Parts: sequence; C-alpha cells; structure tokens
Amino acid sequence: MDAGADATATSKRTQAAEPVIELRNFVKHYGDVEAVRGIDLVVNKGEVFGFLGPNGAGKTTAIRTMLDFIRRTDGDVKVLGLDSHDDTKVIRQRIGYLPGEFGLYEGLKVREFLLYLLDVRGVPENEKRMLELAEYFDLELDRKIREMSKGNRQKVGLIQAFMHDPELVILDEPTSGLDPLIQQKFYKMISEEKENGRTVFLSSHVLAEVEHICDRVAIISEGKLILVERIDVLKEKVGKVLSVTFNEHVPREELELPSIEDLKGDGRTYTMKVRGDIDEVVKRVAAHSVQSMTVETYSLEELFLELYNHTDDPGGDA
Repeated sequence: MDAGADATATSKRTQAAEPVIELRNFVKHYGDVEAVRGIDLVVNKGEVFGFLGPNGAGKTTAIRTMLDFIRRTDGDVKVLGLDSHDDTKVIRQRIGYLPGEFGLYEGLKVREFLLYLLDVRGVPENEKRMLELAEYFDLELDRKIREMSKGNRQKVGLIQAFMHDPELVILDEPTSGLDPLIQQKFYKMISEEKENGRTVFLSSHVLAEVEHICDRVAIISEGKLILVERIDVLKEKVGKVLSVTFNEHVPREELELPSIEDLKGDGRTYTMKVRGDIDEVVKRVAAHSVQSMTVETYSLEELFLELYNHTDDPGGDA
C-alpha cells in the first residue's frame, strides 16, 4: 500500500471511529498511593483492545472504575457514551463482564445459575444462546458448581459474559485456568464476536494471546499509560531478531549498521536486533559466506519487558 492509500485508510478508520470507552485524565488514589495516574485512553466500537501490564500495574483498578465498583478520584470515565458513575445501572445492563475473581453460587447447578443470571438481566429468551455457548465450550450444565474444576468455572464466567448479547464485553484475565484447546476456541469466538460488531476490552498479562487476537494494545506500568498502538504497527516497530553463522571470520565492524541493535557474536556466529528495513542488513550479511541464517519477529513480551524496565516511577496498585 502506498503512502496516499495508507493515509486514506487511516482517515476512514478515524471517521468511522465510535468511542465505547473513554478515559480522560483518569486518576485513582488509595490514600497516598496513586494507583492510576492521569490516563487518557479511547477504545472504539468493534475493536478487540488489549490492556496489558504486570500484576499491580493498575489494570483491575481501571476496569472496576469503569463499572463503578470503585469511584474515580479525578477525571472523566465514560462507557458507551455514559458516565461510569451517574449512569452505572444502564451501563451494566448493556455490557458483559468477567472479573479476575469470579464468584459463583456453589450449591447451584450450572444451568440453574446461568438461567438465574439471564432472568436477572431481563433476557430469559437468550437461553438458546446460553445453550450454544455451553456446547461450544463443552461445558456440562447439570453439574453442581462446587464439583467443577477451575477451568470449567472459567468457562461459566465466559458464557455469562457473552450469553445476553452485550454491546461491550470487558474481560479480566479471561483465559486463566483454561486448557490450550479451549483457549483456541476462545480466540476463535472473539474473532467472530468482532465480525458481529462486538467490542471487547481484554485485560491480560499473557502477551502472546493479546498479540494473537487484539487490534490495538495499551501497556500500563505502575499506574501510568506508557504505550498505545495498533498491533500491526507495533510489530513493525519492534523489529526482528537475526541470527547468522558464517563460514569465515567476519569482523564485528562489518555488521555495524544504523538499523542494528544489540549486536552480539564471536566473529563466526552473531545475533542482532534489526529495526526498520531489514534489506540492507541481509545484503551486508550476504556479502560473506553464510552457513546458516534465521530471522524471528521480536516478540511483544520482549517489548513489554523493555518498556517496563525503563519505567522508573514508583507506586501503583492492583
């Protein structure tokens, strides 16, 4: 795509953007502890948005404030165009939510529990959708909740978040306890929900899954937002790792190019991080006799660690 076409595509995305979550100078203090410090963030309709950070970075605090489980200290927090505090009842009717710690009625059967939630939400007619999701996730509806494993409890949490067809789904660590097969089913479902216009806000510290399913990502560290970017753009920015073994000794200075970082090697075998156009680097390498060469994408996990390790402000909360 040329620059003009790329600019046009970006412009269309901007024109079509419809904010679903808006945080403006959002601040939350617990006494003298600054849990969230002046976050500005917009999530648009139809996005799968990843909210990343280590435990204690402020992810759950931000989510609980969106739902008015806790009150913001300062700033504006809007969900579906409504104020998170003044309009919390309406907001909760229109969203699905899976908290990191999901409480269940231990004495009920799964079917009883889910039907109860549909009734509370005023959509008992959505039983068919509930049954479809239970079949999709291979969940036994007639088992008592107290008898279920952590993974099956997590399936219950996912089903209750989606079964009433909410406009926005907020998920806090959604794949916790799920086996790899069910995780893949979850990823597929998220893609289908996006195609149907659903917005998904996904909090996680599992960067691989965010890289797999999200359109954009925000990284929060110690209560501060340190990066917001589209996944495809981020992958271009983070660069690649090139490993090469030569058939001859190659002086280090032969490989010192502006696009190369973290060059390491012993004269025969080198590894290096390449940012930007890799063509110049490959041509320089190919000027020598090459025994083997591999190129790997620099992972988002490595990027996250790099960003987080360069954040030196104290503070933060869960």
